[in-house]
Amino acid sequence: MTAEQLAALHRKCFTTPRPWRAEEFAGLLGSYGVFLETRPAGFALGRVIADEVELLTLAVEPALHRQGQGRALLRAFEQHARAQGARLAHLEVASDNHAALALYQAEGYRESGRRPDYYRTPEGDFRDALCLRKSLI
Repeated sequence: MTAEQLAALHRKCFTTPRPWRAEEFAGLLGSYGVFLETRPAGFALGRVIADEVELLTLAVEPALHRQGQGRALLRAFEQHARAQGARLAHLEVASDNHAALALYQAEGYRESGRRPDYYRTPEGDFRDALCLRKSLI
């Protein structure tokens, strides 16, 4: 997927946090430790540093939600991270993103912290970010 394709799908999936621009994806894709897992239905973007990996974003075509696509991407992401030496995975998710939270919790992620009022909605309200982590060993 190109940076433009990543940004287009991200726009379909996110309003909070704001969708990422193609330039942001292009910059990240050239960064140390960053990797991209893609499927026809979506993508997962992450960064491995030392023995930890951060899931930067995961997006699935909205018409294909609740069909196991996000789970498949998350598992492929974790497998790639393990192959790069990651032993611990981290991510942040908006506290009101119930579908994503359910997926992450079902896959073994547990809350490790909270960032109050971290995400701003298009209406100007704020949502907490939940920090989740999972052992990959």
